[in-house]
Amino acid sequence: MQSTNMQPLSGKELEYIVDSISNEELLLKQSAATAASIQHPAIQQACLQLARTHEHHLNLLSNALQQHQQLAPMQPQQ
Repeated sequence: MQSTNMQPLSGKELEYIVDSISNEELLLKQSAATAASIQHPAIQQACLQLARTHEHHLNLLSNALQQHQQLAPMQPQQ
């Protein structure tokens, strides 16, 4: 999608994305920590895959915010 077709995000949408980023960061850290502490190779690989998935989600959310940053109002909303 091109940025000329995008509408600015609402405050509620921004809050949702910020919450989702926080959640994905936590899940990424937990998955990586669990993978580091697991001895069973198959379970360790599953945890590492989960960590990669959460890192991908985190990147998608961050990119969405960056794409919409140009559309954000320049003055703080009251």
